[in-house]
Amino acid sequence: MAYDRYVAICHPMRYTVIMNYQLCGFLVLVSWIVSVLHALFQSLMMLEPPFCTQPEIPHFFCEPNQVIQLTCSDAFLNDMVIYFTLVLLAIVPLAGVFYSYFKIVSSIRAMSSVHGKYKAFPTCASHLLVVSLFYCTGLGVYLSSAANHRSQTSATASVTYTVVTPMLNPFIYLE
Repeated sequence: MAYDRYVAICHPMRYTVIMNYQLCGFLVLVSWIVSVLHALFQSLMMLEPPFCTQPEIPHFFCEPNQVIQLTCSDAFLNDMVIYFTLVLLAIVPLAGVFYSYFKIVSSIRAMSSVHGKYKAFPTCASHLLVVSLFYCTGLGVYLSSAANHRSQTSATASVTYTVVTPMLNPFIYLE
């Protein structure tokens, strides 16, 4: 989405050439493949550790950091794997979003038309708001796995990044 906004604002005359069906299909395919491989990797990671008796997860779905806390063995290696995948699958895309918006802001500042500036800002603001909400709550849940935290707070944050942010996507596309 950030790349789409970048192309629409920074290269409006070449938008249809750059954002063609092949590129969009490729981006969707890569996103789908990475998501499936990540889910498979997490599932395989949970097969090995022994679990204590009566495991109970205080969430509506099994997040890896919550499941790892239920193991009876040392979870250091599993925590390191989670943090490594966090960097690959969260921080790297976030850096891409920041770079896209840096280029967008630079392009907006270079516009001479005040109307053009006011038209470009709302289209980016809604996307940036949802991305911020998703990343702040998601990173908060995954980075807090080592610290003691209330399960109610963690569950609320989990609902926010898994249910609320996808529900806000239609509002982004309306802009």
